[in-house]
Amino acid sequence: MDRVTLRGLRVRGHHGVFRHERENGQTFVVDLALGLDTRPAAAGDDLSRTVHYGVLAEQVAAVVAGEPVDLIETLAQRIADTCLGHERVEEVEVTVHKPNAPITVPFDDVTVTITRRRP
Repeated sequence: MDRVTLRGLRVRGHHGVFRHERENGQTFVVDLALGLDTRPAAAGDDLSRTVHYGVLAEQVAAVVAGEPVDLIETLAQRIADTCLGHERVEEVEVTVHKPNAPITVPFDDVTVTITRRRP
């Protein structure tokens, strides 16, 4: 399976279990690795036979900026569902970064990574 990746999509969202996270929001970073067969698109140089990553990026950004959830695990699942909604995408790996997580000790990043496949 071929892969199309999108890394470092930055979107402000209001996710988290604490009230200040919901009220103030913070930047989330999303990485996607989409599994699909790119041969049909390449053979005909045809965008309609692959995933339009610009459109997908906008859809994922809308999920992150949209309805708040407590857990980034839930956010990752919603993003995966959005990606698998594209006909050509057979598999997706989603990583959600929460670099400003409310942790009291020094850290670089918090991430959740999930992989989902079309049934």
